[in-house]
Amino acid sequence: MANDKAAIIAREYNVLRKHVNAVIKLLEDGATIPFIARYRKEATNSMDEVMIENIRQRSKYFDELAERKEHIISVIKEQKALTPELAERIADTLDATLLEDIYMPFKPRRRTRATMARENGLEPLARMIMAQNNDDPGRSASKFLSEAVPTIDDAVDGAADIIAEWVSESEKARNLVRSRFNRSAVISSKVIKGKEEDGRNYQNYFDFSTPLRTCSSHRYLAMRRGEEEKILKVEISIDDDEMIDRLCRMFVRSTATPACADIVRRAVKDGYRRLLRPSIENEVASAVKDKSDAAAIAIFADNLRQLLMSPPLGRKRVLAIDPGFRTGCKVVCLDEHGALLCHEIIYPCAPHNDFYGSADVICGMVEQFSIGAIAIGNGTAGRETERFINQLVLPRKCEVFMVNEDGASVYSASEAARSEFPDEDVTVRGTVSIGRRLIDPLAELVKIDPKSIGVGQYQHDVNQSKLKEALDYTVSSCVNAVGVNVNTASRELLSYVSGIGPALASNIVEYRDANGGFTARQQLLAVSRMGEKAFQQSAGFLRIPGAESPLDNTGVHPERYGLVETIAADLGVSVDSMVGNKRLLASIDLERYVSKEVGMPTLNDIVAELEKPGRDPREQAEAVEFDENVRTIDDLHIGQELNGKVNNLTSFGVFVDIGLKENGLVHISQLTDRFITNAADVVSVGQPVKVRVIDVDVPRRRIALTMKNVPQ
Repeated sequence: MANDKAAIIAREYNVLRKHVNAVIKLLEDGATIPFIARYRKEATNSMDEVMIENIRQRSKYFDELAERKEHIISVIKEQKALTPELAERIADTLDATLLEDIYMPFKPRRRTRATMARENGLEPLARMIMAQNNDDPGRSASKFLSEAVPTIDDAVDGAADIIAEWVSESEKARNLVRSRFNRSAVISSKVIKGKEEDGRNYQNYFDFSTPLRTCSSHRYLAMRRGEEEKILKVEISIDDDEMIDRLCRMFVRSTATPACADIVRRAVKDGYRRLLRPSIENEVASAVKDKSDAAAIAIFADNLRQLLMSPPLGRKRVLAIDPGFRTGCKVVCLDEHGALLCHEIIYPCAPHNDFYGSADVICGMVEQFSIGAIAIGNGTAGRETERFINQLVLPRKCEVFMVNEDGASVYSASEAARSEFPDEDVTVRGTVSIGRRLIDPLAELVKIDPKSIGVGQYQHDVNQSKLKEALDYTVSSCVNAVGVNVNTASRELLSYVSGIGPALASNIVEYRDANGGFTARQQLLAVSRMGEKAFQQSAGFLRIPGAESPLDNTGVHPERYGLVETIAADLGVSVDSMVGNKRLLASIDLERYVSKEVGMPTLNDIVAELEKPGRDPREQAEAVEFDENVRTIDDLHIGQELNGKVNNLTSFGVFVDIGLKENGLVHISQLTDRFITNAADVVSVGQPVKVRVIDVDVPRRRIALTMKNVPQ
């Protein structure tokens, strides 16, 4: 398998084997996916992160399959049952399910009815009956009577138990039943009597059925959650009678004697209902769960990527407000880097309605700290606070942004928040998080468990280890795509940089605190535990604005500094003169510098970095103005057009913030006139959109929206 997996993966993805081998070797040597995608393009033929991750996953699968094969072969060898033909079948099998089918007859069993029948010496009788040429199996059974098997019926029943187990372990039978489940199974759900009121959220599934193969991931996970909460009863079914008839035709010979045929039919029916069907049903349900998990995790990861890559405000001073009614609105002022300048509490909303006192505080802060933007949390009292701010005549022009505050309370109670603000309470820390999300969403949101930031669906129902792996990969990918200022980044942000991790991130911050900011990338080698390998993997993603070398604030890797200096020398200019000089850079004959180690992909990347040093791939933040006349769901009417902001993407549509407590849903069929299967083809998380109301269900607090024929 180790020798063949690269060839198999290459065929699956239609790429060259040598490029797959290069990826596998780089990964085995400890290279990260961002590093490989960015700085080893010649070795991989410019594969992107998605392809490299796919190769990593498939390589891992084949490695685990190889380990499983070794275990299976060792077990079969111990039973002295390994034949050359069986060994070859196991070696050639690439499907884990088929491998388990091959292994099943040899698998160590728990104590079953068939096991006890064997212990009572009834296996020879089972073989005689299975031969189906005995006119009087009862007479044969009489020879197997004992203290443990006192009657002929007991002997025949024990033999039938053994036959039933043979049926359940038959590869052919398992494939037949599996195929029927995959093609024809129906999943259905019904509400458990008396749970109608408690399960109102599952009303759509009170009496629901659909073909399993076409059941969408969100429906499957919703039904399973309802089952877990003891609201729904969920079943997966096929035509059992037809399946038993098919299996009987498989196992009962046309020449069988009537007496043997009756026993075999009975054993087949028992083996199917008691052993085979439950086994395949569990296997198919597990496969559908895995598939549904994968779809939900992919949507979650994609939403997270879009949120993390949301446009930052940039270097402006921000006044952030965490709205509240009775307890007031927490207000903080932050400098351009997110450092806390001051904090206050104001009471502009009911029941206090201290409009004038609150206005004086806000206007004074805006003037004193030269505020450039205001961030308002979108939770309780968010719209009321926004209206209060918009009514003020501020001493400076400030854009007003509604900011998603999901997870701010999680951050405020975290160790990261306590270490940053040991002398402030949780309300101040949470408000700081709201403001920082506007300044730089990526830098702030990496401090929070991705499951807490409101962009997933069924995140608590899917495989948690796979979810964590996917979300960690997504965060790492985003952090490395943007790059990190090593002199201002938090421990949490640094820990996601290629090759660093939490321990080394802490060491970098401690070194920075003790010695001042870094002035050159090479200084990173003085950090404890920063070895050559970690430096190689991380250096290209770390930025040092104002560094001694301008290359230290670009994505040019230190291993290519010598090449850049050679190019500058050939042009008769300094490296400084090249940075940002598009005309000079366009004049370079890159073909001259192609070598065995460096090809055109790397050279083009270097030129792009020199053109725009320290460039940020994200766009600029844009405020959304919600309709002032819409304050509650009762203010909505069909046909009304509204401004909104995409909050969450799902497999069935898009949730849009229209300035109310309730988000509206644009079903996937209402996103565009053309047919689509992925909402991300049309919109992204955080995108401002215009929508039209097409239905309002006030009792259930549901709002249906459309983007069709609505000018964007």
